[in-house]
Amino acid sequence: MEISELLEIVVDENASDLHLSVGTPPHVRLNGRLLPLEMDALRGEDTERLIRGIASEEHWEKLRKMGGSDFGFTFSDKARFRVSIYKQKGFYGMSLRLIPSSILGLQEIGFNPMIKELLYKPRGLILVTGPTGSGKTTTLASMIDVINMEREVHILTVEDPIEYYHQHKRAVVTQRELGVDVPSFAEAIVRGVRMDPDVILVGEMRDLATMEAAITAAETGHLVFATLHTTGAARTVDRIIGAFPTNQQEQIRAQLATSLLAVISQLLLPRSDALGRIASFEIMVITPSIQNLIRENKTYRITSDIQTGTKYGMISMDAHLAELYRNKLISYDTMVSKAYDLDQIREKFPKEMEREKKGR
Repeated sequence: MEISELLEIVVDENASDLHLSVGTPPHVRLNGRLLPLEMDALRGEDTERLIRGIASEEHWEKLRKMGGSDFGFTFSDKARFRVSIYKQKGFYGMSLRLIPSSILGLQEIGFNPMIKELLYKPRGLILVTGPTGSGKTTTLASMIDVINMEREVHILTVEDPIEYYHQHKRAVVTQRELGVDVPSFAEAIVRGVRMDPDVILVGEMRDLATMEAAITAAETGHLVFATLHTTGAARTVDRIIGAFPTNQQEQIRAQLATSLLAVISQLLLPRSDALGRIASFEIMVITPSIQNLIRENKTYRITSDIQTGTKYGMISMDAHLAELYRNKLISYDTMVSKAYDLDQIREKFPKEMEREKKGR
């Protein structure tokens, strides 16, 4: 089977991912579950041929020399994929993530309309966090699209690779790709500030230099969006501060307290009412109280502020999980498996807790 036929299956089935690995048939991820296609197990020559079907010589060379390469790939006019090619056990493998062809609106994703107010801020740092495959890129693309449609600004994105292409609307959009246009995220932010951007999107704050550059850009008059592989607002703040040497941490706490606008943590969960998945969020919007907690190194109290910050558009992950369950959008098992405070969320549903005890 050719790579085009496999990609056709992914598009037709609306699968989120395709995995090609030696010794097993091709697998697709449907509604969060990884399922094998009814095909023979792939051999070494099969995966090599399939990778050569979409990888450029440059990416193939990088795969051979460095053991892996990531890039974006457009499949005719039907879809775009984020591709990761890699070596494993002496063979080649490939994972492809389907990038939705249209950008969802913020309400379609499930956001409170108050979130839109953040997109009009003149400066500051907005972080979208969560594990791999939790929809962070989709959320950021939606936010950038709102700004693109409604504000006359210059938007600069730095991505690895570029996933969603943004056409110029009211804004001018400059999209730069790691390894193609720029050598690193940190370098792109430092140099990018000279390009007169109003809004900067950083694909991932994956190292100390990138964190430092993003926080500085937010402090100096830019609206900065970035992602982190963390869960929960308090843990995100701790993760950033903990990445810095001890002698710099007090300074970073002060910088974060003044530059951070919001942390949005998200998960993608299987729906119980239909096929597909639904997003669950924890949203922290900065307030004077939370600024003080960050400065005073009392991040363990942030969750309490989130729980009482509904009027600012805040919601805790557990509260949103409970809301989704009450609305019959996710199952009880899904809710408790993703809850931060398991005992507290169980106490909200005593009947279900009793059934759970009897089922043990």
